[in-house]
Amino acid sequence: MSDSMWGYQAESGHQAGTDLTGFKVEASDGSIGKVDKHSEDVGAAYIVVDTGVWIFGKQVLLPAGVISAIDIAERTVHVGRTKNEIKNAPEFDKDKHVGDPGYHEQVGGYYGDLGA
Repeated sequence: MSDSMWGYQAESGHQAGTDLTGFKVEASDGSIGKVDKHSEDVGAAYIVVDTGVWIFGKQVLLPAGVISAIDIAERTVHVGRTKNEIKNAPEFDKDKHVGDPGYHEQVGGYYGDLGA
């Protein structure tokens, strides 16, 4: 797994300290939900997306490396993955995502295998 998967891309427009909670999340082929929580931790940055009714209230963990653009004015986060790729991702596990490096490897590996 590449460590860059867990960091914001320079061209994403991410500004440190920006609260992304509540931002809309757009996949490459349409809306997938809203940011429920996010982290800027170096080497472990991510967003958790609440997909709402789209996939029956599932939450997914997206490494910051899949974020292609952040539009502060429109309060929108764009990710470089399709809705289907996100729907098939490992489900967010609030108990494992903190302190379980294997979980981050699983999630990072899933998105990394799809290509950056």
